[in-house]
Amino acid sequence: MIRTSVWAPVVVGSMFIAGCAAPPGAEISAADAAVAGAETAEAPSYAPAAYTAAQDARAQLQAELTAQEGKFAPLRSYARATELAAAATSAAQAAQQQAAQERERVRNEATELLAGARSALEEARTILASAPTGKGTEADLAGMKSDLDTADISLAEAMTALTANNYTEARNKAQAAMQAATQVRTAVEQAMATRGIRPRA
Repeated sequence: MIRTSVWAPVVVGSMFIAGCAAPPGAEISAADAAVAGAETAEAPSYAPAAYTAAQDARAQLQAELTAQEGKFAPLRSYARATELAAAATSAAQAAQQQAAQERERVRNEATELLAGARSALEEARTILASAPTGKGTEADLAGMKSDLDTADISLAEAMTALTANNYTEARNKAQAAMQAATQVRTAVEQAMATRGIRPRA
């Protein structure tokens, strides 16, 4: 009985120390770094669903950490937190990869649209110069010329955005310029067809 009474506090103390688990610091830091990397890669813009999934995974990790912190120290366990940290890291890395791929796709699309819009504007101005004139056409022609001038501004803004790596804005501006040029060309061709005039080659 004396031997038991001497060693019992030591055993209990050892169990107490062993039961005081520590949060998985390295895994948590990796998850935070991955989420930050996804944001830097513009995942909120280019891969919003994947980025939201990463944020949700990180939120679940935080909820688990908070839950464990609310427990009596010897009862804490961070096994689940370690799993959630790995899941958050994986989700954030996936978001980062998706964002990089989508960003490159939009960049290529914007570049192609810029070239196409530039050619479309030149063709629209050429055919507008051949548009039939006469009574009642002045206002229409002036309006179409104004539309092409606006399209020129959009094209310049698209080029500026592309240079600044704002690929989504560049694509949208180039699309607007292309649409304006196409509408003007279609309107002139219809007017010429109505009067039996063939566009100059």
